[in-house]
Amino acid sequence: MPNSPRLFLRTLSWLFAGAIIFVLCFLRWGDALLIANNPPPGPVDAAIVLQGSVVGEKARIAGAIDLVKQGTASRVLLSVPRESYWGQSIPPVARVYLERNFGPDLAARVDFCETAPDVNSTREEMQALVPCIEDHRWRSIVVVTSNYHTRRAGRIWRQVSPVRPNIGVWIEGVEDPEFPRPWWRYRQSAKIFVAESTKLFWSLFAK
Repeated sequence: MPNSPRLFLRTLSWLFAGAIIFVLCFLRWGDALLIANNPPPGPVDAAIVLQGSVVGEKARIAGAIDLVKQGTASRVLLSVPRESYWGQSIPPVARVYLERNFGPDLAARVDFCETAPDVNSTREEMQALVPCIEDHRWRSIVVVTSNYHTRRAGRIWRQVSPVRPNIGVWIEGVEDPEFPRPWWRYRQSAKIFVAESTKLFWSLFAK
């Protein structure tokens, strides 16, 4: 069978070329696996800012404030821990930050929802925030988070609507300075990509 080695090498070459093309496409468009914006079609009652790293949180707050400036959201609900590591209440400190960076008028349109210390996942944070949303009697919200977090957050937050059909939910992603693109060229972006991809995969099966 003289053609068998040649056929094997040709097949191996095609497989190798296909693998290279797959890797290049993954590097170029891989972040699309994580990013899935679903902005509201019109004005909503509030923009909900999820907790994140210090740098990411600043970007999310600025994005939510921009939605208020544009008239997309009437108010902002800022998710914050009940207290800092040193037992300090977060809302007063956050209020000072908001007034200094966005002015007193915009800062006055921000409300706070304090979460328990044991909240350590997007799902648990959602469960903690929904009662605050219902207390304000808001019927439409846009969840503001980092762009790389939008697909997973969207999957989780869309579970609110079937349980509470009176609340409409949309997702708005903001550019996060900790996730520069292309993601594979930056160490921090690569770490976030791997971690978030793992969490997204886990969310497909977790209850």
